[in-house]
Amino acid sequence: MERSADSLDKDAVHPFGRHADWNESFYFNFYDRDQDICAFMRIGLKPNKNEKNMICYLLPSDGHVVGTRDVVSFTGPQLQVKGLSLTRKVADKEWRLEYSGSMRRTVGSRVERRNVVFDLSYKALNKVFDYRESVSGYTELVTKVAPAEHNEQFGRIEGTITIEDTKIPINGLGERDHAWGTTDWVAPSTWTWLSGQFSEKVAFNFTKLVVAKETVDAGFIHIDGKNRPIVKVDLSTEFSKTGAPTSLKTYLFEEDGEVHEIAGAIVRTARLPFAGNLATSISLMYETLTKYRMGDATGYGVAEYLVRG
Repeated sequence: MERSADSLDKDAVHPFGRHADWNESFYFNFYDRDQDICAFMRIGLKPNKNEKNMICYLLPSDGHVVGTRDVVSFTGPQLQVKGLSLTRKVADKEWRLEYSGSMRRTVGSRVERRNVVFDLSYKALNKVFDYRESVSGYTELVTKVAPAEHNEQFGRIEGTITIEDTKIPINGLGERDHAWGTTDWVAPSTWTWLSGQFSEKVAFNFTKLVVAKETVDAGFIHIDGKNRPIVKVDLSTEFSKTGAPTSLKTYLFEEDGEVHEIAGAIVRTARLPFAGNLATSISLMYETLTKYRMGDATGYGVAEYLVRG
């Protein structure tokens, strides 16, 4: 994938920063209601640590997590790691998502191997949203702990997923995230990122980041053909005894004072640990398929919780 300093090209890989934890990441998720299967994937570039990393997970209807994650040496900005490939087809509008390889399927304490192949297309349903549209001071607060630049977009994902000999047609909705800047996954006390799609015309996304005593809220709700910036988020979450999120309620505030109430119930969960810069530091990422309600509308999406373990 090409690199560019052109700020108008929101999909380009940017000139690398100098900080050791400088990172550029490309993330996609989706949920197909008919097939009842969720997936999320990410490729991260960390050139100053000579790393290129990936995660790729499926949350199918049987409730078992199927996925893989890996780190390889940085050989260039191409978005290819092991069997995962993310290819831009049309800037800011269309991507191709491909994977071929083995994944781990966790069944209780038993781990099995599954051959997985997918070929999917992502087509945007809204204009790319820049988190700078939500808040002032966002970059100044998060520059040292999380990607300072952050773009979001929802879309339709179509294609096929084959698990062993079972081929599954996919037609669902999902979100993509493109972020770049300095990243230390264990610096925030909490990092919450939620995305959800109610239809091809109604969707939302937001991040709530807590660092020390400061909080940043940023995101959008897409209604009436427009991305409407969110300037404040009130979020309450219920957790299990093991620390995993189980349900949530949130109020999204627009700048003009309009408020959107959304409730969520966690359906399935993948738990991923992340090590920090210190030998003893670790955070846990809960990537969850979540069912949302907003008024009479039902939607689905991914609610991501990063918490210190």
